[in-house]
Amino acid sequence: MREFVIYSRTGKTSSNFRNLREGGRLDVVYQCILMALFRSHGIRKDVVFHGILNGAPKPPLELIVDGATLRNVRTDENTWEGIIRNVLSGASHPGVCIKKNSLQQLIKDKKDVFVLEESGENIKTVDLGFNPVFVLGDHVGLPRNEEKFVLRYAKKVSLGKTAYLAAACVSNINYILDLRETPL
Repeated sequence: MREFVIYSRTGKTSSNFRNLREGGRLDVVYQCILMALFRSHGIRKDVVFHGILNGAPKPPLELIVDGATLRNVRTDENTWEGIIRNVLSGASHPGVCIKKNSLQQLIKDKKDVFVLEESGENIKTVDLGFNPVFVLGDHVGLPRNEEKFVLRYAKKVSLGKTAYLAAACVSNINYILDLRETPL
């Protein structure tokens, strides 16, 4: 099992938005969902994605996408805009749900937590355990107070000195973990 937690400073917590970008940059959350859960011709059943949405009007909300139960999806943005809008409106979708939860509360219940940061230890040399949880910020990054709290439970890891988009980080982490499970 692997989990990805994306902290979205501005992700709307209502379904009142014209598109994902104008929904408080929910497009970043959508891109991370794709990189976390999808591979060619399939869904990763061993991945859970958590999007912590902190935008108006009722933050924080946790968007959970569970690969083990995710059904009836495609990878296009329109499909995910509809799914996110529906679950924020209170509807259901197989493998996707919303609940009232903060980053701090989520992290308290996890083990093997890692925060992605350029100054962290090289991810290739770190023992990630059996069920790693990776915490990333959105296009702005984690707020300092949230990062400080999470680091009480986590270790900083790095993909290198280059700053990548959050979705690229998720993709790279999946690649590294896939290599560890089935070396070339």
